[in-house]
Amino acid sequence: MIQVGIIGGAGYTAGELIRLLIHHTKVNINFVYSTSNAGNKIAKVHQDLVGTTTMHFTSTINSNVDVLFLCLGHGNSKKFLAKNTFSKTTKIIDLGNDFRLSDSSSFQEKSFVYGLPEIHKEKIIKANYIANPGCFATAIQLALLPLAKANKLSNDVHINAVTGATGAGTSLSQTTHFTWRDNNFSYYKPFVHQHLDEIVQSVQALQSDFESELFFLPNRGNFSRGIFATVYTAFDGSIREANELYAAFYKEAAFTFLSEENLHLKQVVNTNKCLIHLHKHKNKLLITSCIDNLLKGASGQAIQNMNLMFGLNEKEGLNLKATYF
Repeated sequence: MIQVGIIGGAGYTAGELIRLLIHHTKVNINFVYSTSNAGNKIAKVHQDLVGTTTMHFTSTINSNVDVLFLCLGHGNSKKFLAKNTFSKTTKIIDLGNDFRLSDSSSFQEKSFVYGLPEIHKEKIIKANYIANPGCFATAIQLALLPLAKANKLSNDVHINAVTGATGAGTSLSQTTHFTWRDNNFSYYKPFVHQHLDEIVQSVQALQSDFESELFFLPNRGNFSRGIFATVYTAFDGSIREANELYAAFYKEAAFTFLSEENLHLKQVVNTNKCLIHLHKHKNKLLITSCIDNLLKGASGQAIQNMNLMFGLNEKEGLNLKATYF
């Protein structure tokens, strides 16, 4: 059994990891670390786990686990690893943004691989340390990378994406309170969202001459989970050619699928899927991309990466069904 440790166990992404890994047939959760909840039952915080687990949060760490998931706030993973030492055989998957960019991907002789399986599967299989992609970044990259691979991104790209309230984490702020979020809609960080850098990095890895602008407008939706992204740019081919290009690119992908029908969030929420739909209008190609921000955008993708690192079937423990009704 793969011995797993989880750091930052009280947050949304850690909760999703626990829910999935409890039922993963090749995994044992060795410990769940949380300084703010040490000694409390995990089910006291993640209350849907009542009757599923009697485990407690701990403030002690087993440095010899096989794999460590870091579910800490952005910027805190490096601080944690600087203070805590783990076995040389312990693999690490960071769900924060500390190691996603190439100029920050090395730390204490650890070299982190960017964990987007659709383009880095072979590297992930050989890796010991993974930087799990951001949620917006996952949805948007999967919308754009087939075009980049075909050297078809020669114009500016316009992106409008809406995320659920869980994307902001568990800490309360003015814009996460129910009374503000309910029956409401707003944008934030227009054109400067932190996920843009990792998106550009992946696009340029496939199309080195890409120098156009990515105009990204992130929005807050009044729902709990999911990301619905619409992306459009100039495309000189036909819709048939576009569909063939995307189908070929994702032919071997375990969780990314091309849909012939218009998309909606209920198709992907509570799954590790990314669904993509294409629409051509005059010289513009519209790409719609949908994911669950906590699963394919975080914990589900992290487990997908773990499976690859340990030589397991990519889908192990991720046979999830959408809550459609």
